[in-house]
Amino acid sequence: MFELSWSINWLAVLLANLALTALGAAWFMALFAKPYATALGRTDLAGQKPKPIFIAGPFICGVVLTITNAVLMRSFGVTSVSSALVFGSITGVGYLASTTFNVAINPNIPRPLFYGVINAPFFVVGNLINCSILAAMQ
Repeated sequence: MFELSWSINWLAVLLANLALTALGAAWFMALFAKPYATALGRTDLAGQKPKPIFIAGPFICGVVLTITNAVLMRSFGVTSVSSALVFGSITGVGYLASTTFNVAINPNIPRPLFYGVINAPFFVVGNLINCSILAAMQ
C-alpha cells in the first residue's frame, strides 16, 4: 500500500498552520464576517471580540490537519509544489469541502447552502496553501 512516514519538517508544519490560521482570521473576521454571521443566523455577534475557544479551536484543528497533510504527502511521495496542489485539491474538495456541506446540513444552521458556499472555499484555498508550504519546505 504505502509506507507511513513520521519524518516531517516540523518548522514547515508550524509555518503552514500559521498561514492557515491567518487566512482563517482574514476570511471569517474581515472578508466574510457579515455573510458568515448571516449564514449562522448570528448577526448579533458581528463586531464582537471572539472568545478564546474560537481562536484556539481552529488553530488546534489546523495543527491536526497540517500534520495529517504532512504525513500523507510524505507517505505518498508528494514532493513538488505542483504535486502538492493536486494533492491539496483532491483532499480539499474531497474531504474538507464535502464535509463542510455535510456539517451545514443540519437544523442548527439556518442557511446551510450559504454556509457551505462561504466555508468550503476557505477550506480548499487554505488546504492548497497549507500543502504548498509543506512541499516547498521539504
